[in-house]
Amino acid sequence: GCVLDGKLYPYGEIARTEDCFRCSCSKEKIRCCSLFHTPIGYDKESCRVIFNKKICDYEVVQKSDPTKECNVYSRV
Repeated sequence: GCVLDGKLYPYGEIARTEDCFRCSCSKEKIRCCSLFHTPIGYDKESCRVIFNKKICDYEVVQKSDPTKECNVYSRV
């Protein structure tokens, strides 16, 4: 298998790792792509970014009230 961040994964396709990546594991290498996009266009003064591992995505919420979401204009 392949070791990624100290965890052993079997050869083949890995739909989702513990750190929210999709990977392909072979005897020669492991290739991974993230399952999330990082927000870059939002109100940085009023909002903050929180990574939610359960849904493998970033949430952008108000600093003053984290129960309220902020608008995100672009992600990478």
